[in-house]
Amino acid sequence: MTVVYLDSLFLLNAVVDYLLLLATARLAGGPFSRLRLGAGAALGGLYAAALFLPGWGWLAHPLCKAASAGAMVLAAFGGAPRLLRSLLLFFGLAAAFGGGIFALSLLGGRGLTLRGGVIYSVMDLRLVLLSAAVCYALITLVFRRAGRHGPGEILPATLALDGQRVTFPVLRDTGNTLTDPATGRPVLTAEGALLSPLFPPGLAPTREELRAPAAALERRAGGPLGRRLRLLPYQAVGVDHGLLLALRVDSARVGAREYGSILVALSPNRLSDGGGYGGLFGAD
Repeated sequence: MTVVYLDSLFLLNAVVDYLLLLATARLAGGPFSRLRLGAGAALGGLYAAALFLPGWGWLAHPLCKAASAGAMVLAAFGGAPRLLRSLLLFFGLAAAFGGGIFALSLLGGRGLTLRGGVIYSVMDLRLVLLSAAVCYALITLVFRRAGRHGPGEILPATLALDGQRVTFPVLRDTGNTLTDPATGRPVLTAEGALLSPLFPPGLAPTREELRAPAAALERRAGGPLGRRLRLLPYQAVGVDHGLLLALRVDSARVGAREYGSILVALSPNRLSDGGGYGGLFGAD
């Protein structure tokens, strides 16, 4: 008879699920919270442990497995853009990860098994976690190469306003359809902190102010940049009617192309994990 230790089962699957969610977040390319990744991983660990409780075998049904995976992704990325992309990436990584773990078990000839869609082993836990880390590194490398942004997709952007300039990398995102409602011209979305040098001393909005754009605009309405600031409506996954504070710059250059005077939406959040880019631009 095989003895299953629930604490080891929970820890093993929670760590593996955390690595899967972390790989999903990095490949999806959006901002993420490690605390939320940990919450999603904990759900996966609890699901794995519950499968082995008496009377809970019905959780092994494929619909329950899919629901568990969906709950993990929602806990980790709920409300973030490209949620569907994250879900599909997670399923693909989980399939590849399971195959990698199974291959390692065959090569090692040790007792690593997949039961009901969860990982269990009578091996030393440290060896299993080391194998999981190796699989994570290899699979992330393969997926990152397959999904790497091609040449020209990350471009330098230079914004100018009243003689001040800022330069930072932006991602040309064809799924970003944000436009100026007055002119129909494309809008560049940038991390608010990057545009601080364009504001007069003491007037650059903080991250907290950007989370309440209407109040931030009201406080600056009579200032030197009052006519250049406006509220820009937007929609995203989990956000039906959102507002961003936007600044009209004198000129914008993205890559080798000049766009003249356009609106730049100030995001209160980071747009890229790891700082690979600081803005998004949907124009060709």
